[in-house]
Amino acid sequence: MNAAIARSSGPGRPKDLEKRAAILEAAKRLFPEHGFEGTSMDAIAASAGVSKLTVYSHFKDKETLFAEAVRIKCVEQLPPELFDVPVEGSLRTQLHVIARAFFGLIVSEESIALHRLLTAGTGSSQKLAQVFWEAGPQVVQRVFGDLLRREIAAGHLEIPDVERASSQFFCLLKGELHARLLCGCCGGPFGEAEIEAHLGATVDMFLRAYATRG
Repeated sequence: MNAAIARSSGPGRPKDLEKRAAILEAAKRLFPEHGFEGTSMDAIAASAGVSKLTVYSHFKDKETLFAEAVRIKCVEQLPPELFDVPVEGSLRTQLHVIARAFFGLIVSEESIALHRLLTAGTGSSQKLAQVFWEAGPQVVQRVFGDLLRREIAAGHLEIPDVERASSQFFCLLKGELHARLLCGCCGGPFGEAEIEAHLGATVDMFLRAYATRG
């Protein structure tokens, strides 16, 4: 993780920020690989090259670390500047940029592994799912909703329920391609043409539903 993201995660000396970044990198890798229960704070500390005491000095418990790892992963793939664009620019282009970044996030190996972890039906999975939702998807949908509100104010969109529209956009982006990947029946990596056709059709459908008439 780059230094800019590390600095945005919390206060502290440069050395402390480097350790925090190393801990988060280890957490982002180990949680999807071994699951929440199978990933110990000792393992994260060893992978990050720090002591377990250092891990606890930055994150009070494993659940907090898990939530922050999810949040940082989303920020890396969907940085705030993606959603903070001038309203006089091309809305279609910006929606496609956001769609591309989001799709890249959800089809990554880490995301697929994390999805399977959260739907495994283990004792902690329900609580983890709530933590994941609040740290990741809920934040993304809220920021996207702010973008939609700015476009509504500029007269580009007509949306009676922004929260619902935001949810619809990201659900549409998952579509059949994501479902096939989760089921393991995609037949190999998706081709760029197939992905672009899916993203373009999703953006077109969203705008047909909510773009200001005329």
